[in-house]
Amino acid sequence: MQIFEYFCAQFCEINMKKMVFLAFVGLFCMCAYGQVDQIVGDWKTVDDKTGDSFSIVSIYAGNNGLYYGKISKMLVGQDLVCDLCEGADHNRPLEGLVIIRDMKAIDGELREGKVLDPESGKFYYGKIYLKDGKLVLRGSLDKRGFLGRNQTWVPAN
Repeated sequence: MQIFEYFCAQFCEINMKKMVFLAFVGLFCMCAYGQVDQIVGDWKTVDDKTGDSFSIVSIYAGNNGLYYGKISKMLVGQDLVCDLCEGADHNRPLEGLVIIRDMKAIDGELREGKVLDPESGKFYYGKIYLKDGKLVLRGSLDKRGFLGRNQTWVPAN
């Protein structure tokens, strides 16, 4: 009988440790997911060089579990087109153009997707995260983000 009680006590102790660990993991995942929820929405773009605002970008979750962002409204130059873009985006109006593509939600950030720079028509590796209530968009030449630049966008209230 003592052996049975010993194994029951060991089993309960191991399961309690597992339950506590899983609770912490679950809480961390919920916090990270909540941050991505705050990224979804409308953001006013701010040029990192001039400080001017040009457009409103709507970031949304696609049906495939990935995240996208399109220019929902131009604040200047409503008739501008992406003349340097290639393929299907060539000469497309900037308003309605999807500039953030195939981003994955990872640890409260959006990563591993592409960002289109309409001024150059080029795609860059992208990373999006929140800092002090503002959205930081990092476009880079390399996947790790070492060679690139940031733009900080503000909520479009």
